[in-house]
Amino acid sequence: MKKRFMIGLFILFPIYILLVYLYLFHWTTPGVPEAYQGSAADPATFMTGEEIALSQEYSRYRNLLFFIGLPLELLIYLGILVFGWSPVFKQFGEKISRFSFINIPIYVLVLSTVVYLISFPLDYIGYRLSSAYGISTQTFSSWMRDELISFWIGFIVMAVLVTVLYLLIRKAAKRWWLYAWGLLIPFFAFMMYIQPVVIDPLYNDFSELQDAELETKILALAEEANVPADRVYEVNMSEKTNSMNAYVNGIGDNLRIVLWDTTLNRLDDTETLFIMAHEIGHYVMNHLYMNLTGVIFASFIGLYLTYRLLLKVVRKWGNDFGVKSVSEVSSLPVLLVLLSAISIAATPVELMISRQAEKAADEYAIEMTGDREAAIGSFQQLTINGLSDVNPPLLVKWFRYGHPTMMERIHMLEEYEEE
Repeated sequence: MKKRFMIGLFILFPIYILLVYLYLFHWTTPGVPEAYQGSAADPATFMTGEEIALSQEYSRYRNLLFFIGLPLELLIYLGILVFGWSPVFKQFGEKISRFSFINIPIYVLVLSTVVYLISFPLDYIGYRLSSAYGISTQTFSSWMRDELISFWIGFIVMAVLVTVLYLLIRKAAKRWWLYAWGLLIPFFAFMMYIQPVVIDPLYNDFSELQDAELETKILALAEEANVPADRVYEVNMSEKTNSMNAYVNGIGDNLRIVLWDTTLNRLDDTETLFIMAHEIGHYVMNHLYMNLTGVIFASFIGLYLTYRLLLKVVRKWGNDFGVKSVSEVSSLPVLLVLLSAISIAATPVELMISRQAEKAADEYAIEMTGDREAAIGSFQQLTINGLSDVNPPLLVKWFRYGHPTMMERIHMLEEYEEE
């Protein structure tokens, strides 16, 4: 098996990368279709020739890195299994403690560290690429700080989930997936609740919006839409990026309306109000709760499929991997391979649903503000500052775009007629 894996890694993976490269750089043509040329959706009407060339170049390299990284974590888990590292990680944890609530988190820490170190070069290339094209303004030390915060948050969450999961597997071999799913529901809700006030501030500095006049206008929009907000927050993102963003997140009394300072610096008030109306639209149409429902439903399907496949895989190849039983934590890479494969397969469907929600929010925002010029201007500025591709290749759209393309969004606005 080790030999077959090495053959696949050193022959099939480079072929996959080559095909992705050819698709992005030679088999697809940048720009907009002839029908859109000269419209507000055509970059030639609002970007310089240099900006267009940079956006096309940057998008291609960024997408290439994404597709290289897409199966990477899955391959790392496979490599850990094939080379017999998983039982070694398990034995290391058991040497430290015989108690599951200690040795399982130690296993997770070792596994997470290995995955992080192998993935780090690609992440670093992504950081350097973003810096080279002027998207990222973040220093290396600041970037590493965010990387380490993400690592430790990910480890803590994963250690808790995996420990509970394997206790369930040992107690209920045929129903663990159902019990695990039941426990995930309050966990997902809890994470959405604490995200704005506990996790987000670990990365960035939040403060109340300094522009009192703009805050009054935004809160007026919120009040009109029955959004329970009494303040607007701004976050200092200019020290990290030139991109722009705004969002409404959190649930219950932790709901927050947030603007990046880059958005405030580059858009006028009418354009900012359109962006905020879009975010308010997500709240009004219950997209936050729909997202939560979607995650809960997807986790049900994913856990059930994993349950059905995990036992079969361990029975067939467990001896080769050094995994004796599903109930051993050494089977975790098998479980993660299955979940990763299911996640990759489900991504186009998930993003298609997301694009529909974003389109609905765009329509809500233009109906709410009625300012088509400001709406188009905001999207054009988002494109310029993010060096975005207004019309990405189809596979990129399927696997990367949770929003409609900028060409589609601007074209919708151009066709908008106020009733």
